[in-house]
Amino acid sequence: MKEYFLRLLDYDKYANELILDGIFETKEPELPVQLMAHLLAAQQVWYNRCKYLPHTNVVLWPDWKADTLQQIINDNYIGWADFLNTCEPADFEQIITYKDTRGDAHENTLSDILAHMFNHGTHHRAQIGQHLKLAGLEKLPITDYIAYLRMK
Repeated sequence: MKEYFLRLLDYDKYANELILDGIFETKEPELPVQLMAHLLAAQQVWYNRCKYLPHTNVVLWPDWKADTLQQIINDNYIGWADFLNTCEPADFEQIITYKDTRGDAHENTLSDILAHMFNHGTHHRAQIGQHLKLAGLEKLPITDYIAYLRMK
């Protein structure tokens, strides 16, 4: 299971970088930058929850600039890769207890949190793609997971 989630993490970084290229190609349209910042901030929130790090004042819709996003993509990737590489098979069924942004308590397995996080990224990359197309990007990057696997 570790290898599967590490592969999804690699894909997520790859797809985020392709979409970021599209953002720069269309002169950094505001809404796609906001959506990408949200996607990356959410990855940080989930990381902190899974690592049982103290709740920080992470804003889920930060006002990050486009030129900061590549570094955040890299930092998120390194943090998640380091964490996943320390996991044993049983850890993926470990219950993570956390509070949502409203303060409500929840419990989910690590594997379910990871599945959610990667699906959340795919959802927002699709939204970003729509906005990039409306902003004039003629050819959207192919960010399908299966296309990524075919390149490997």
